[in-house]
Amino acid sequence: MSLKAISEATGASVSTISRVLNNPSYQCQNPDMTEKIREAARSLGYVPNQNARQLKLGSHDKSINEAGRYVVDILLARFDTLDKDPFFSEVFRIAETEFYKQNCTVGKILNVPDISLITANNMHTRADGLLILGKCPADIVEELLRQYRGTIAIDRNPMEYKMDEVICNGSHAAAIAVEYLLELGHKKIAYVGDCNMETRYMGYYECLLSHKIPLTYDYVIPTNQTREDGYRAFERVLTCKNRPTAVFCANDVTALGFLEAMKEKNGRRKKQIYRPAVISIDDIEEASSFSPMLTTVRIPKEDMVHLAVLTLRDRLMKGHKENIRLETPCHLMVRESSGVHL
Repeated sequence: MSLKAISEATGASVSTISRVLNNPSYQCQNPDMTEKIREAARSLGYVPNQNARQLKLGSHDKSINEAGRYVVDILLARFDTLDKDPFFSEVFRIAETEFYKQNCTVGKILNVPDISLITANNMHTRADGLLILGKCPADIVEELLRQYRGTIAIDRNPMEYKMDEVICNGSHAAAIAVEYLLELGHKKIAYVGDCNMETRYMGYYECLLSHKIPLTYDYVIPTNQTREDGYRAFERVLTCKNRPTAVFCANDVTALGFLEAMKEKNGRRKKQIYRPAVISIDDIEEASSFSPMLTTVRIPKEDMVHLAVLTLRDRLMKGHKENIRLETPCHLMVRESSGVHL
């Protein structure tokens, strides 16, 4: 399927379509057009002309063509839709672009209820492989392994399932965030996020213990890690008798909700302004454009996706048999919300 066909379906120019499909961060002046182009590419089964791509890049490597073309479904394991999780929404866009580069076609975009429906109706997928975004429920793993010849997961934490996975250790990322707050002199540090067997919470807890700082239960605020929960978390922190001086949020979208509430509540006050240092994990695109800019631990989405697609292709080509776990590093991105530049 050519760019010209997508142009006819969307009304966008071929050059604009090329920029959208080859750059996951590119946005048209009309954001709706960006998504319209991506949806058309998926529905039309777009795959770049590899001969033209190799000619443009000056490459004569025909291994991609010879290896065949694969259809890959994508499972949204944490949320039903991409708009609920900006981190995995960005991962998804990067994955689409990487699929095009690796001669793959995006198949169906599924969520957990879809898998249950497939199982209940004894249906079979037509896709070759599956890319899982986020933590997958254990009770559907066997069905996924039965349905697909190759399955790989991208997540912040290891899942310990019988499949390939690319991770960025959430416990280590949390330790980086909390250690930085400790270096700034904070000892009253709150946690906002999921507490149910969550490695980011364990990283927070263990880091405090390693510095002989006891856990203050009033500072632990369980959430579903959404923007709305982050907003409400600030209101709860305000009720603490001995308020924390710093807050570690388990992900950026929660932190942005927290910062929104902090700006709004402080804007109504003439006295007793409360502005704790805020830090989180992910480094989504909005983290560096929000005011104040969010200090966060960057998870290398581009590298994770690239490694995941290469590993999935290798699995489909029977290049490896053992389950592989690849772990990428994470890095602190110091910005305004931690208080350093305020």
